[in-house]
Amino acid sequence: MADIIYPDEYLPMPLMDGYGFKPISPLLRTEMTSGRARQRRRYTSTPTQASVKWIFQTDALAQVFEAFFRDALKDGQSWFYLRLQTPIGVKPYKARFIDIYEGPTLVAPKYWQYSATLELWERPLPAAGWGNYPEWLAGQSLLDIALNKE
Repeated sequence: MADIIYPDEYLPMPLMDGYGFKPISPLLRTEMTSGRARQRRRYTSTPTQASVKWIFQTDALAQVFEAFFRDALKDGQSWFYLRLQTPIGVKPYKARFIDIYEGPTLVAPKYWQYSATLELWERPLPAAGWGNYPEWLAGQSLLDIALNKE
């Protein structure tokens, strides 16, 4: 099946209000009889939940959103790609709705608000291995300027 893309040429990105991420713990913890605990990594690809909210300024945009959810996503069952703002920038993430959205709620002057919790396929992090070089991550804007200077 072809990848499903959120129609961002018509619909806006989620709002900043209430926007946040909640990663699912990748650790497995076992309490030992000695009182200590053993921890280990259960898996490396960790899903993350994202709380999102949209405001659509016209009835038509609200209809586009609801029709996309019902038809393209099969009432939220399917994975899709959605551009999200994260600490590593704006990029498309593979996501799906955890449950049906809340809304539409009428907000002044005459906009429609929807909110939902999305499950992201993976945590929004830099590529594996970059955590070993914090100086490169912290100085990436300077590095980018130096490399792209003419």
